[in-house]
Amino acid sequence: MRTADLRSDTVTRPTEAMRQAMYQADVGDDVFGEDPTVNLLERRAAELVGKEAAVFVPSGTMGNQIAVAVHTSPGHEVICEEHSHVVMYEMGTLARFSGCLARAVPTSHGILDWPAISPRLRPASNHFRGTGLISLENTHNFAGGRVYPMETLRSIRAEALAAEVPVHMDGARVFHAAAALGVSLAEIAATADSLTFCLSKGLGAPVGSLLTGDRHFIEEARLMRKALGGGMRQAGVLAAAGLVALEQSPANIPAAHANAKFLAESLAKVPGISVDPAEVETNIVFFDISGTGLTNAEFTGSLREAGVLALGLAPGRIRIVTHQDVDRDDCERAVEVIAATCAGPAIHR
Repeated sequence: MRTADLRSDTVTRPTEAMRQAMYQADVGDDVFGEDPTVNLLERRAAELVGKEAAVFVPSGTMGNQIAVAVHTSPGHEVICEEHSHVVMYEMGTLARFSGCLARAVPTSHGILDWPAISPRLRPASNHFRGTGLISLENTHNFAGGRVYPMETLRSIRAEALAAEVPVHMDGARVFHAAAALGVSLAEIAATADSLTFCLSKGLGAPVGSLLTGDRHFIEEARLMRKALGGGMRQAGVLAAAGLVALEQSPANIPAAHANAKFLAESLAKVPGISVDPAEVETNIVFFDISGTGLTNAEFTGSLREAGVLALGLAPGRIRIVTHQDVDRDDCERAVEVIAATCAGPAIHR
């Protein structure tokens, strides 16, 4: 029996087509701008999102932090949602690398809007440096893969332009947002000055992300990438898998969304589990196990013994993520294992 790994969509293995492309990749020194496969990937990424240029980076975290560094100066404030990736999962690098202060805004569902942003805007004065950037996460991981409505993005973009504050979008899973909304990547990207997206989340590539923006921004971003140790030399062996991912993997996203909805609807019927299927918009499902009497470690440990992997991200809060390496049979088995775990003695404590 194979393991159903639902901890994250970063656990996928490269497809056979990716492995072949990696083996056959034409390479050069990317720091010198001479890797033809990296150059092709960057051009293709820029075309997809409708930006002038792109730069290949090892991770989404690096892409986000490069964007912050290019858009801001030390002392600037970055407005972002309080549970966004740049606040919770990037090692405080806003402060450590860019010298910026996070203005973390609480929301009910992870989605910022202009009425929440505008009171936090501050012009520079002799007391503080002022607002340097607005950062949006789309889809929002900790909010359960929630998607920014296009009208919200367009409103933020229009008001930010008027306020002369740039907007960066952490689009680690922006392909999922586009699929859920039925719009193009370019339509979403048009609402931000810069956008990152991951090849290794939801698209199945083994490594890498792209940071996109206008040509001058990307020229500066390459310098910041080098400062962070992101110059990868013969990186075409990685970029080749990314090219395959861009061409082949978006077709797998609707199935991942359907499987996530199936999981949420099925788990909502399990005693001890609390989940609202209406809040599942993409490939991430959060559910509460407080009613089972189990700790996160007990719950995920029991699942692991039965060949199902899940992740506890907060007390009583479990995350499962669907992707191209799990199918409906895996999801059905996961529901059976979870139901059996919840029916155990612990639920009667």
